[in-house]
Amino acid sequence: MDATIGDWARAALIRAIKTAAQTAVSLIGTGAVGFTDLDWVQIASISGVTAVASLLTSVAGVPEVAGGASVGKLGGE
Repeated sequence: MDATIGDWARAALIRAIKTAAQTAVSLIGTGAVGFTDLDWVQIASISGVTAVASLLTSVAGVPEVAGGASVGKLGGE
């Protein structure tokens, strides 16, 4: 079965969500600060930026789809 843009989008989105979650966990830290003392808007903002960066990086290809082929090489050539 040939890989499609949909396959790439699914894999890239999963990677972006994982990246955002890992970033949020690292920003929350060890719990030395109370739950309500965290700057949740800033954490969401930084995590969102990392998710976008992950998606942009995935344009070059994700290993889960077509052996890491770039988006331009999927489903057409």
